[in-house]
Amino acid sequence: MKKISFLILAFIFSGSLYSQQLPQLTQFMDNNYVLNPAFAGMEDYYQVRTSIRNQWTGIADAPSTTILSIYGQQEENIGLGGVIFNDQFGPTSRTGGAISYAYHLSLTEKVNLSLALSGGFTQFKIDKNGWNVANPNDPLTQGDVVVETVPDATFGFNFYSKDWYLGLAVPQLLTSNLNLLDDNLANALTSEQSGNLSRHIYVMGAYKFKANSKLELEPSFLLKSVAPTPMQFDFATRAIYDNKIWIGGSYRSTGDIGALLGYSVNDRYIIGYSYDILNSELADYSSGSHEFMLAIKLKTTSPKTLK
Repeated sequence: MKKISFLILAFIFSGSLYSQQLPQLTQFMDNNYVLNPAFAGMEDYYQVRTSIRNQWTGIADAPSTTILSIYGQQEENIGLGGVIFNDQFGPTSRTGGAISYAYHLSLTEKVNLSLALSGGFTQFKIDKNGWNVANPNDPLTQGDVVVETVPDATFGFNFYSKDWYLGLAVPQLLTSNLNLLDDNLANALTSEQSGNLSRHIYVMGAYKFKANSKLELEPSFLLKSVAPTPMQFDFATRAIYDNKIWIGGSYRSTGDIGALLGYSVNDRYIIGYSYDILNSELADYSSGSHEFMLAIKLKTTSPKTLK
């Protein structure tokens, strides 16, 4: 077994693994509020969405993500929302929540702008209990649980119309100081006991083309940037039939490809599923990644017509 302390070192330094890479979602087009709070209020109803992602199936202690969000239009120009989440990766976890406010402006007869800010907290944890290591006397493995809770914020905006949107979000806006080194780790590494969360930049967009009266095609993309790691992009296209059933595919710049499926029941309940095929050395050990999404549309708040 590879030494788990090496994994923790990778987690803690370079601003920490979690500070560099926020949760990965293949169905980003159906979880857009989680990435950018400016999506709250773009539709004239509230909705509840939950997503569960099990990454690298077949590998013990692989990453898993659970997200629950509610968001919608409170008044004609105001959108509100909230989200809670949990990421688990072996002995490390990231749990938090945020609430958001969005304001919508009409720029032209057909184009609108939404501006949003969210604020909340994130708790990072390393649980050393139950570690299976070759050397139980390794100072890196001594101790119980290391927990740090920090404030967090995201700024975002969207330009949008009836058939398209283009927006940008900046998560981890505060670059909060993060201390995940207890005394045992700090003494073993002769290092300072702190670091900072790194700002991310997300750029995302989508456009719906009408192929005929029943069929729509929707390409979408997501660009993710955080220094000093390389920029990553996701691209997806799906065909939507009668606004009820969709099927599509996705590609990630890491080489992973995915399949997308979804179904809408009575235009109120939405079920989505995606499956990723890995294109890396992990493919020899994992059968891929699974992601499930469930959404419920709540009561319409007020009429809102996009042209």
